[in-house]
Amino acid sequence: MEDGIRTLVIIEDDAAFAATLKRSFERRGYHVDHAAGPEGLSDILQARTPGFAVVDLKLAGASGLTCVEALHAHDPSIVIVVLTGFASIATAVEAVKLGARHYLVKPSSSDDIEDAFGRTEGDAGVALTERPTSIKTVEWEHIHQTLVETNFNISEAARRLGMHRRTLARKLEKRRGK
Repeated sequence: MEDGIRTLVIIEDDAAFAATLKRSFERRGYHVDHAAGPEGLSDILQARTPGFAVVDLKLAGASGLTCVEALHAHDPSIVIVVLTGFASIATAVEAVKLGARHYLVKPSSSDDIEDAFGRTEGDAGVALTERPTSIKTVEWEHIHQTLVETNFNISEAARRLGMHRRTLARKLEKRRGK
């Protein structure tokens, strides 16, 4: 916080979604900066240190995990929430290891994000599911882990997975529609 003002940076490559989030948080009294990726974040961090950050995991041409790492390195007290439409156990673990406080799956509301900012402890009472892991879930987690390892490079991920690039793109588009 700078002089009692809650400062927030949103790292999101979807301009329309970022604008909606920005307006919502400004109405809640935050000073909000927006960056579409790591380069824009670097410019913001040269000017100020935000108290809060919302980071999209999959940015055009970059991984949001690099932004989480940069934010945490800049100031470990920044409260970071990762927001993604491509959730996996692997990326959730990495995001927390790199300094994120919470990891939310899209769609998440401004209320959900602000609640995540305030959560400082884990919840041992969170419901455990009895649902066994399906083949589709295992496949998706493997695909997503490979995407993370290749910094979301579709061509390289497809090569490592042994599938055609268009097949992987179709699987990702089908998953996005869910």
